[in-house]
Amino acid sequence: MSTLSKMETKSIRCQECDNLVTLPLALKRGEDAYCPQCQAKLASYRDWSLTRLLILSITMLILASIAFTQPLIKIHLLGTMISTNVLDGIRLMSEQGDPLTAAMVAFCAVAAPLSLPIAILYLHLGARLRFNLRPILLMLGKLKEWVMLDVYLIGLGVATIKLGDYSTVYLGDGLIAFIALMLLSLLMLININMDQLWQQFYPQKEVKNSPATCHACHYHFKTMPSSHCPRCKSCYLARQPMSLQKTWAALIAAMILLLPANLLPISIFYLNGQRNEDTIFSGVIALVNSGNTPIAIIVFIASVFVPFFKIIILLGLLLTIQFNAKIHPLLRMKLYRFVSWIGRWSMLDLFVIGLMMSLINRDQLMTFTMGPAAFYFGTAVILTILAVEWLDSRLLWDTYATRRKRCSGSTSRDTPQA
Repeated sequence: MSTLSKMETKSIRCQECDNLVTLPLALKRGEDAYCPQCQAKLASYRDWSLTRLLILSITMLILASIAFTQPLIKIHLLGTMISTNVLDGIRLMSEQGDPLTAAMVAFCAVAAPLSLPIAILYLHLGARLRFNLRPILLMLGKLKEWVMLDVYLIGLGVATIKLGDYSTVYLGDGLIAFIALMLLSLLMLININMDQLWQQFYPQKEVKNSPATCHACHYHFKTMPSSHCPRCKSCYLARQPMSLQKTWAALIAAMILLLPANLLPISIFYLNGQRNEDTIFSGVIALVNSGNTPIAIIVFIASVFVPFFKIIILLGLLLTIQFNAKIHPLLRMKLYRFVSWIGRWSMLDLFVIGLMMSLINRDQLMTFTMGPAAFYFGTAVILTILAVEWLDSRLLWDTYATRRKRCSGSTSRDTPQA
């Protein structure tokens, strides 16, 4: 507190818990500012310029042209060398399975990763041509949960071990490019500073005492807004509109869809004319019986444990909000961030299916295809990710803030120092 008193400061609202926090006007190199109440990152010093991001984006696009079209792995099966890439798996899922399930895989494994570098290129050119950059900046702020190249790489490892029971597996020419693309995408997601980009294209004068913060672009208002954010033009309300209703709807739909997703077969394997069906759980048992226990544990965690655990946590968070439970909101906030992080890993099974379909398709002798459960499972995973995104985290703190006011007899929030 003594350090802050000697420098110029500003007071802003935390975008995750609505706490009023005092920060220095400017951070030093390498410094990050966190909310003392919920530990959310409020500000960060990042010196990654748009030019550096542009160079990284061009490199990613060059790598993507190789990673998505060249073989990731090759197998020697029944006297034939077969190779597959990302696009082949998606194409076969659409032709021989379900186009909607293929679209889910295409979005998470191709469209979302490509959106990162393309968005940076658009920002660079759009600024020169005076385009409206707000939709791109808003999209960039939402992409992190949907870029799943790391999950796809784990799925590739699972598929490789499964295929080892039937064939000889070789690494493909595109694998190195795919790994490099994954690492660069993670590097960009870690170092991209959305507040810095907003400030660069739509600068905001420093506000020393902000009564509210835009949830979409983190704009710090000078006075309490009436309807729309002046920077991103999105509608401003004290809390996200219909947050609980949308979260409940997505969560209930996901719970219903997980029933057929776990009861129906997710994969169908034909060997010498004999049909073998596997549900998610029976596939895990088959991996254990074949001696692939570590892989079975990975699949079980990603496809069985994570979806159900995430639903239980989300259900608990919603109930604590609805019934004003006295559970400390910091614990609830940690659970909220945890389910936000783990939810994307449940797409692992769909990635494995796409790879297996493109490699094991030897007509009547040996064929692998996806079962009806794949669509239900993929939709449930997408809905749980949306449920977390739609839940306004500030609702977790509202009851706690009201209780503190009553206990202290105060009519205003405390103002802790960062």
